[in-house]
Amino acid sequence: MQHAVGSPLPPPHQPGHGPAVGWSPAAHHPGPQHPGAHQGSAPVPPPPPAPGFVPPSPQHTSAPPVPPHPSAPPAPDTTGHVPLPPGGPVGMPSTPPAAVIPDPTSTTLAVLLIGPAGAGKTSVAKYWADHRRVPTAHISLDDVREWVRSGFADPQSGWNDHSEAQYRLARRTCGFAARNFLANGISCILDDAVFPDRPVVGLGGWKRHVGPGLLPVVLLPGLEIVLERNAERSGNRRLTDEEVARIHGRMAGWYGSGLPIIDNSQLDVPQTAQVLDDVLARSIASPPSW
Repeated sequence: MQHAVGSPLPPPHQPGHGPAVGWSPAAHHPGPQHPGAHQGSAPVPPPPPAPGFVPPSPQHTSAPPVPPHPSAPPAPDTTGHVPLPPGGPVGMPSTPPAAVIPDPTSTTLAVLLIGPAGAGKTSVAKYWADHRRVPTAHISLDDVREWVRSGFADPQSGWNDHSEAQYRLARRTCGFAARNFLANGISCILDDAVFPDRPVVGLGGWKRHVGPGLLPVVLLPGLEIVLERNAERSGNRRLTDEEVARIHGRMAGWYGSGLPIIDNSQLDVPQTAQVLDDVLARSIASPPSW
């Protein structure tokens, strides 16, 4: 380290050692002066430079910049960070006046599309989300459930505690995502095979994860249609005919539940999406109790 004006700083003195090389002790402890000399009248010559000392050039005589202290606050974020509102439970949609027909295509909504395997839930949900006039997200429970790769609990191998836990975890993850989308003005449609005979796990779980403003709609075509659509599937989403028939029979319990039901046996995907809009308009005007 060098002194700002060109002379070396003294190294720290260590006990048991003599004066450092290149540093004159007279600089701090001057001896007796000649009697005839005038004290303070003559400048004291600077001490000899230390071995290897190179005087700085004139253009570099200023002190080097001091690095910032490690505890100094970081520089302000200039990357365009946008704060997002936190996601909270979705409340019930406001009921419009009787004379006003609600338009579900331009309203921020949270929709739960229920149905058995092969009912067309995913196809209808994607089409409905793609053709809305407001930002809309499609959140598929099966997609989120299949995020688990190693250790994936495939229901085709038998229903057990692992598959139950992964279904519940996927529902919670989907609900968390939906709340965040909705808090930032983006509608959501979720699809899941919710069974009416398990309300605590099914609708009760979705209400806890998303909020009471979630609008459930059941998509339930005939058994022959469901079997035909399931046969077109591949991978772990294709079930046996016996399993499809069993699930379809359990889904029949939604009749008489008070939830809106769409039989899309004779409807294609765009037609089913149009009927879904009509059903949602009625649900906004008179929310179902569930």
